[in-house]
Amino acid sequence: MAVIHETTLEPSKLELLTAWLPSRPWYSGGPGGPELAKAGGFRLDDPDGEVGIEFIVVTDTSGARPATYLTPLTYRGAPLDGADHALVGTMEHGVLGHRWAYDGCHDPVLAAQLTALLEGRAQAQDQNITGALDREVTRSYRGEALTGTDFVPTATDDRDGTVLTMPHGASLRVHRALHPGPDAAPPDAVGHIAGTWTTPDGTRTRSVLAVLHAAPR
Repeated sequence: MAVIHETTLEPSKLELLTAWLPSRPWYSGGPGGPELAKAGGFRLDDPDGEVGIEFIVVTDTSGARPATYLTPLTYRGAPLDGADHALVGTMEHGVLGHRWAYDGCHDPVLAAQLTALLEGRAQAQDQNITGALDREVTRSYRGEALTGTDFVPTATDDRDGTVLTMPHGASLRVHRALHPGPDAAPPDAVGHIAGTWTTPDGTRTRSVLAVLHAAPR
């Protein structure tokens, strides 16, 4: 179980994301850079207790209209080999020391646990309270087990989000730009994950966060 420490971070997570988001293909904010506020999110546990896994939802008000982004992050005590392209930044944690923060879609630990959540083998954890479940995160899945214990995904970013290619050709699309809407799986999907976040006017809303499609036949 991940322990959430009440301590300092330098720089903060929002400061890291402010510098990193404009480099992403799905970013649509103003030319002066993001103006971010936290809008929601949840955590997943690493079974080995080594990697912090957090899905942060942020809203950017720098553009002509607010934009909301899903930013999955992993926190590590040492660099992840071969993942320099996915490094969001480093920070100093008041308890754990120097930490490396990665775009979690490119981290095999997050990908494996996101798949476990999709299949119902893992549960979403509250973003701020140690040991509490986030029951607003829902999921569905129909089919056989997707992965083994040695699962390493292939992650590809595009203007709509990130696609994780699963064994046997299945694809899990993680939405990075979020929009309020139905939280059920699309008709052509074999699984999905949905969650709740807060709009700039204070309204709680839901949307699909990730959708699984079977391999083409």
